[in-house]
Amino acid sequence: MAHFGNIKSYNQDKGTGTIVPEKGGDALPFKKKDLQQEAQAPKVDQRFSYETAEVDGGHKRATNLQMQADESSHEKQARNQQG
Repeated sequence: MAHFGNIKSYNQDKGTGTIVPEKGGDALPFKKKDLQQEAQAPKVDQRFSYETAEVDGGHKRATNLQMQADESSHEKQARNQQG
């Protein structure tokens, strides 16, 4: 099942980052290999879809991240009001 979130941080040197789920919760780590567009470094606040996987004894991380098209401010506001 796909989830949606915004990039919180990305360290291009290490190839690691975090994404914050739109529906709330803790930021999930991800690695460069988890990005579908590996050639492009994600930017803070960019919206991505992702899946989750359990690693290291049950800790979750984001996988299969795919950049989503930019939304207009009206679309963002409508989505945020829907919860």
